[in-house]
Amino acid sequence: MIFLGTAGICLALIWLSRLMDAVRGIPTLADLSRPEWDVKQVGPGNHVTIVVPARNEQASIRSTLERLLALDYGAYQVIAVDDRSTDLTGKIMDEVAKTSNPRLKIVHIKQLPPGWMGKSHAMWTAARQVSSDWLLFTDADVLFRPDCLRRAVAYADHERADHLVILPEVIMCSPGEKMMLAFFQLLFVFGHRPWKVADPQAKDHMGVGAFNLVRRSAYEAIGSFQALRFEVVDDMKLGKLIKNAGFRQRVVFGDDLISVRWARGVRGVVNNLTKNFFAVMSFQTWRALLACLALGVLNLLPFWGLLFAPSWARVPYGLTVAAMFVLYAGIWRQVQIPAWYFLLHPISTVLFIYTMLRSTFLTLWTGGVEWRGTRYPLEELRKGLV
Repeated sequence: MIFLGTAGICLALIWLSRLMDAVRGIPTLADLSRPEWDVKQVGPGNHVTIVVPARNEQASIRSTLERLLALDYGAYQVIAVDDRSTDLTGKIMDEVAKTSNPRLKIVHIKQLPPGWMGKSHAMWTAARQVSSDWLLFTDADVLFRPDCLRRAVAYADHERADHLVILPEVIMCSPGEKMMLAFFQLLFVFGHRPWKVADPQAKDHMGVGAFNLVRRSAYEAIGSFQALRFEVVDDMKLGKLIKNAGFRQRVVFGDDLISVRWARGVRGVVNNLTKNFFAVMSFQTWRALLACLALGVLNLLPFWGLLFAPSWARVPYGLTVAAMFVLYAGIWRQVQIPAWYFLLHPISTVLFIYTMLRSTFLTLWTGGVEWRGTRYPLEELRKGLV
């Protein structure tokens, strides 16, 4: 009885403190879709090169490039990198380039050098070919609204930022996607406080593959993507290097300025995270198992305690579940997920624990990570950790 009550009080304190932190912090994040960032003219010295690495992205690459070439920003160019694709990605890129303006340049990579992840090498290769003031690294399935870049550069200029991250609108078409991604975003807010990224005294950092706008001077100072050449979670680690180097980092909302269909169905979410989860744990088994235990205690125990704890001991568990619900509600306002999805939170937790264990087991069993047809040995991945 005493143990259950103490555990419930601890859980309530953890979740309520996170809730209060989020209530204070989330409103401080700028929203670039608001009218004040609809700046018509951006100052000089803000030429942008948009880098789009792609491997076997024939389903989305045409739409992505056409949207990028329709941006209403004057000083920019696009470099699309065909990273050893075995489908029609490279051919589609060339077709778009033939019918587009000179803003688009295509780079074809036929062979991956030793000691490199494919995506990091593609982005590094593209960035070497230009001397623009800014580099925008994005993915091959991201859709841009025409005014996105203009608003982003205006905000970065105003804030004197060296690294700007726009949180994308995630397109979710099935109930399973909504269930999994609502949980993932809650987990993300719990572990990485985006409102603390701008605080130079906080360790919180951020990077999102859909939109990493980096000032060239900062990019060069951290060692470019050479410093991340064998890093699986390249987007977040880019943010970490920039923040640790003392540069100014900002995270903002963007509504539908950028949108992406990140995964298709529950299986798609599980497959995408299987590549990353063990890497996030620095490929350490004990950390992965501890993370699974923490996920269970933090997310499942409150529901169990609310239902089965005796008498007054249910009170702190009820407060914990209420705090979780309010955090969900805050996320729903951004992603438009119905309130009843909160009832699926325990199922999402079990699936995420399964994904962590799956990621750990498969990486250890196969001795590495396989992604988009390329296998990366575990020994080399551990050496390449940032």
